[in-house]
Amino acid sequence: MVDSVKTLCPYCGVGCGLEVSSPRFSGTGNPTDEQGNPIWKVTGDRAHPSSQGMVCIKGATITESLYKNRLEYPMMRDSLEEPFRRCSWDQALTRIVDHIKLLRSTQGADAICMYGSGQFQTEDYYIAQKLLKGCLGTNNFDANSRLCMSSAVSAYIKSFGSDGPPCCYEDLEHTDCAFLIGTNTAECHPIVFNRLQKYLRKNRKARLIVVDPRTTKTAEAAHLHLAIKPGTDIDLLNGIAHILLEWGEINTFFIDECTKGFYEYAEVIRHYPPELVAAKCGISVPQLKKAARYWAKANRVLSLWSMGINQSSEGTAKARTLINLHLMTGNIGKPGAGPFSLTGQPNAMGGREAGGLSHLLPGYRSVLNAEHRRDVEQFWKLEPGRISPTPGRDAWRMITGLETGDVGLLWIAATNPAVSMPDLSRTKAALLKSPLTVYQDAYYPTETSAYAHILLPAAQWSEKTGTMTNSERVVTLCPQFRLPPGEAKADWQIFAEVGKRLGFTSQFNFKDSAEVYAEFVQLTRDRFCDLTGISHQALLRSGPIQWPCPQDHSRESKRLYTDFRFPTPDGRAQFAAYHSKGLAEPPDPEYPFILTVGRLYGHWHTQTRTGHIPKITKMYPYPRLEIHPQDAARINIADGEWLEVRSRRGKACFLTQITRAITPGTVFVPMHWGALWAQHAEANLLTHSEACPISLEPELKACAVQLIPVLASSATLIDVSELNSKLANF
Repeated sequence: MVDSVKTLCPYCGVGCGLEVSSPRFSGTGNPTDEQGNPIWKVTGDRAHPSSQGMVCIKGATITESLYKNRLEYPMMRDSLEEPFRRCSWDQALTRIVDHIKLLRSTQGADAICMYGSGQFQTEDYYIAQKLLKGCLGTNNFDANSRLCMSSAVSAYIKSFGSDGPPCCYEDLEHTDCAFLIGTNTAECHPIVFNRLQKYLRKNRKARLIVVDPRTTKTAEAAHLHLAIKPGTDIDLLNGIAHILLEWGEINTFFIDECTKGFYEYAEVIRHYPPELVAAKCGISVPQLKKAARYWAKANRVLSLWSMGINQSSEGTAKARTLINLHLMTGNIGKPGAGPFSLTGQPNAMGGREAGGLSHLLPGYRSVLNAEHRRDVEQFWKLEPGRISPTPGRDAWRMITGLETGDVGLLWIAATNPAVSMPDLSRTKAALLKSPLTVYQDAYYPTETSAYAHILLPAAQWSEKTGTMTNSERVVTLCPQFRLPPGEAKADWQIFAEVGKRLGFTSQFNFKDSAEVYAEFVQLTRDRFCDLTGISHQALLRSGPIQWPCPQDHSRESKRLYTDFRFPTPDGRAQFAAYHSKGLAEPPDPEYPFILTVGRLYGHWHTQTRTGHIPKITKMYPYPRLEIHPQDAARINIADGEWLEVRSRRGKACFLTQITRAITPGTVFVPMHWGALWAQHAEANLLTHSEACPISLEPELKACAVQLIPVLASSATLIDVSELNSKLANF
């Protein structure tokens, strides 16, 4: 459609700017893939403020996935035992609308659920909220961000009064001490890590602390690596706080003038002396004191965290305990300092702005707040009381609702829960019970398509125009630069068409995504996340824009809380006093090892894109399990042999990789391999559904397992070329 375009990488939450050019004009000799499709050339956008021209292997190869295994036409079937048959959009949408009407008249709106994705554009998110929470009157919209960032959301809200990371990437180049916990930044947010590493090389006095049970690429670069036992994060953080308080290395003025709850917090950390904490965490007292000394000597401490903190039954508590350290030392609201959650998905931040979790409404509003509900109802021109005051079903309660029969329609879009949800055997069994599952995606097959009754082809990145917000609150426009394949449509267009067919014509009368965005930002006016100064036109004209950005540009700032006032009733930040509870499922004599799961540098989630890119698949031909030599000797397993991993919920098989880069007693496997990519290698067959009681985010990062050596014949890897024959079993 065009010769070149500036856009945003659609993978992780770093939000790297890309420049994509047609092969006809790139001087590359019109490169094509094995099917003869032209491959667009991708380079980093040097003008993008977040990535400064850098790009990782995923972003550099993204256009290679545009043509492969695409879902091009709507398809339907009456039962999961039947094959899919091609149908028209009218037939598919009529069936969906008729079923929604039936459920509303029989079970009520609470029987309708939608499970969306942090890979939506903001416009997709917004129209989904308007359809579900507004027009249909159910808050049963949740997103895979529930498995990713919901603990960070709840921690920010409870500590500061609002969601929103207070830092920016520029802080990476101003800090005296970077404290990374629960994040393998080098592999999962590589461009952020590249910026930090460049700075550390130039500023030898700055220090890097990494907290991780594994010696990851991130930990290898650290001045201090704390290889704590899984589940002891709060012990460590309270232990550092204990030492800082004992040394008098606290900011009493900031505590007295800008916070509340410190004395209750001080009473808790009194119970975490160095000797006790070091023993619990599996580190030495000198290491613990060194971490406290780095923090104390720094004028500006920047903490970064991700899934290792969030995906926990103590996720909110862990994040708030980390924030406590910033509050007690005054490390917030200034360059190089602050608690900075690294968003997992490309537009999880935009989803939060648009209200894309089951307890949220657009503009950082809550369904629990009567004034918030009333404001949104009036804006959407709906009758009073249309929006439910009850939080909707989170992702896991959608699964349990299928088990009980309370969910009569599950609409899944742009995500693959048949790989990514915890307790996967239970998840799959629940999906089999769904009366009607609508699956809306750009790719086919995926593991989730095996459980769908209706398939809707969605246009993806490059095929539709919309916005995304990255971890530092920078909004970037992602323009369409190629036609979608077949009959694929933008997600927001599909949601809007269903709304019109249900009789809400005036609410969904948009000619394009620019109009959708223009309406959405009005719901952020005078809110903490004010985006009224941002539009598609402004982004085309000026490039990426960071919020807050009111229409009058009166609140523009790279950082939040620079005045040390917080959006709480009294303007003060709130300390949180938590004792450590440890893992929801600790090891025991029957299941003596702890399994932790995570990402690899080249792959993204469940491989629907990256699994089709040869350069990436060659890097990771199969999933491997990392195990310490001490543990390998204990169970008599050699490097490269098959190992069966069993939990109380299921089992999986992996090839062993014996390495000293992991804490004894802990094993690691990647989460990317679903049933289409390898037999018996699904990490989430092993994980459990126990979740943080505040954020409702499951503890995907740790469960108790057994390790059993097995014969090679008991596990078989599936090559990409075997996907079609594998699908026949579906």
